[in-house]
Amino acid sequence: MHFIVVKFTTKPEWSDRWLELVAGFTAATRAEPGNLWFDWSRSVDNEHEFVLVEAFTDDGAGPHVNSDHFKRAMQDLPQALASTPKIISRSVDGDGWDAMGELTIE
Repeated sequence: MHFIVVKFTTKPEWSDRWLELVAGFTAATRAEPGNLWFDWSRSVDNEHEFVLVEAFTDDGAGPHVNSDHFKRAMQDLPQALASTPKIISRSVDGDGWDAMGELTIE
């Protein structure tokens, strides 16, 4: 599985419109056969920071970055960003979320 976390810092005037700006990109990515999840969160500490947690099958990451909607997003998103996004991108064992061993709710 290819696991990716990206932090996006938006310009203040775009923060309340960010999820609208990425809506088409999000929907298209979630529809990709190799996408496992593509989830946005907004920082509780910085109202201008959005965190994207995404995962793809081993064969799904390449087609994602070569897709038309990815290329379009790379052209559309910079207008709303205050800085270059920060990323962690790794291949990891597994194919989804596991239950947390340190905290189990029964």
